[in-house]
Amino acid sequence: MAILSFLKFLRSLFWFLFPWLVLVAGAAILIPLDTKMPGVSYSGPLPPLSPIEQALQENLRRHVEELASRIGERNMHRVDALQAAARYVETQFRAAGLSVVSETYEINNEPVRNLAATIRGGIQPDEIIVVGAHYDSILGSPGANDNASGVAALLSIARSLAAEEVRTRTIRFVAFVNEEPPYFKTGDMGSYIHASRAKTREENLIAMLSLETIGYYSEELNSQFFPYHLGLFYPWTGNFIGFVANRSSTDLLFKSVAAFRQRARFPSEGLAAPAWVTGVDWSDHWSFWEEGYAAVMVTDTAPYRYPHYHDREDTPDKICFDCLARVTGGLINVVKALSE
Repeated sequence: MAILSFLKFLRSLFWFLFPWLVLVAGAAILIPLDTKMPGVSYSGPLPPLSPIEQALQENLRRHVEELASRIGERNMHRVDALQAAARYVETQFRAAGLSVVSETYEINNEPVRNLAATIRGGIQPDEIIVVGAHYDSILGSPGANDNASGVAALLSIARSLAAEEVRTRTIRFVAFVNEEPPYFKTGDMGSYIHASRAKTREENLIAMLSLETIGYYSEELNSQFFPYHLGLFYPWTGNFIGFVANRSSTDLLFKSVAAFRQRARFPSEGLAAPAWVTGVDWSDHWSFWEEGYAAVMVTDTAPYRYPHYHDREDTPDKICFDCLARVTGGLINVVKALSE
């Protein structure tokens, strides 16, 4: 009787697990994924911030509060604020000792611009690393996390690397305008303008990092969600930074994650998936994929975690500046590694 009961249990277990087995098998066939990343993600309690990270934290807070509080909502419905954000970014790049180029174009007879600051490489200057983040916000939102957090990291990385020795490759820091709807995935998107012009000039962009909504983290279980079946492979606690690539950018993804994990004391995850998987192409890296360049999005996963995504409550008090400082410190190492 004991054997019979055990066999019945196994049969029940099989039929309970069968739908999940079918789902995983089907997903493996229909959606080719790379979920195993090089290195080991940090786990356990976070150590105290280093003095460098403490300084980063204060600079990041200052940038986010300027963009999301003092300037506030910034888009084509509030052009004065959009222009104020552009001036702030330009001033910060120049304060870091970098020259700035405005990449201007018009929307409805209104001039808008990307801001590009460059650290020229000393050995292979024609090989270019692009680090970008969009400085506009969605209509009705002050955009603290989306995407003042990304711009703050962009400015902090630029300042840190501008103070160091010349890199092997050129690093171009770009603040993009008009990533948000109604311009998203159109020819009026700032990053699309930049990527398409780079392609026309036959520039050798060997890597692009898109810093997109990187400031919100939670230690609560079930604070993280995923599209499709991806929750089978990743944590359900939203305390990690994500690196996301399409299949043709897998090498860049692996290099980026490996460099981040080498130094950063912060959890990280990576994914390479087809661009049609929901959320995989939701930022400025899409523009570079369109031109055939390798690009990776760095993100806290935005709507899959952040409860105030694209709403009026996306304010600086929602940002974990301690976490953002750790992530930014790790990204400094990533950009260094890519530019060596």
